[in-house]
Amino acid sequence: MTQPVKAAVYGTGSWGTAFGMVLADAGCDVTLWGRRAEVADAVNTTRTNPDYFPGVELPANLRATTDPAEAAEGADFTVLAIPSQTLRGNLAAWAPHLAPGTVLVSLMKGIELGTCERMTEVVQEVARVPAERVAVVTGPNLAREIVARMPAAAVVACVDEDVARRLQAACHTPYFRPYTNTDVVGCELGGAVKNVIGLAVGIADGMGLGDNAKGSLITRGLAETTRLGLAMGADPLTFSGLAGLGDLVATCSSPLSRNHTFGFNLGKGMTLEETIAVTRQTAEGVKSCRSVLDLARRHGVDMPITETVVGIVHDGKPPMVALKELMSRSAKPERR
Repeated sequence: MTQPVKAAVYGTGSWGTAFGMVLADAGCDVTLWGRRAEVADAVNTTRTNPDYFPGVELPANLRATTDPAEAAEGADFTVLAIPSQTLRGNLAAWAPHLAPGTVLVSLMKGIELGTCERMTEVVQEVARVPAERVAVVTGPNLAREIVARMPAAAVVACVDEDVARRLQAACHTPYFRPYTNTDVVGCELGGAVKNVIGLAVGIADGMGLGDNAKGSLITRGLAETTRLGLAMGADPLTFSGLAGLGDLVATCSSPLSRNHTFGFNLGKGMTLEETIAVTRQTAEGVKSCRSVLDLARRHGVDMPITETVVGIVHDGKPPMVALKELMSRSAKPERR
């Protein structure tokens, strides 16, 4: 009899818990790792994660632990579902425990501050594994809808297509449909930059600027993402797919999106400190907008919406002033 696939998921937040449920529903034996004993105990005794999804029953083949070595033991896939800017330090501590040959899977959508590295680059560097053992899961995957088992599609990306297909099989359920892709660069950039555009659209919504503004920001935000992707060797078709347009639309149009909600509060007039205070979960775009802009400048790519978001979020520029500056940019052809 074939042994079930084993998966370790590091992170008991909303997306880590939701993807752990997907893996378990697909037939994997899943172990969640979390920092807090009370969360792990609740998962094991009540089959729920009360902090993020109270009342949602988790599958019987999903358990939790606070011991990183216990989570890692025998894992075919090691899933990383923690805030992007904490990856390097955490993975350095976990690396000695990783199962031999395990495939490391990034659920994170960010660019590391300082290094401007994508998450898979950080994983390869810290865990000392080749690119063929690092994969990405991305796409329009709002965790609250996933745990309700509402239909969703995703992209599973790895430079080794066989590895991508293995991961695809490990997370394919009646409600979660993954597609494979070998363009890891494009898939990661789509996920990271859409958080920044999500902030911009949220700010516009908070200011009451209307749907024309929203449609314009989404479209021009996708153009920014594609320009950066092309400069970094990504396949432009990736940005018209689930990892690009699909994720962007979901983030910019849903009240379940952390980045849109964060931006909405800023647009309503809340200060950065006030917005952080009322936000329970990490909005990746808040920190990553700086590193995305730094990455664009390294590659000589113009990203005016990203620059505007950085001005509002980190430089204290009033949203209305930033809007006037963005709208007063010199006229140009659309495809440039």
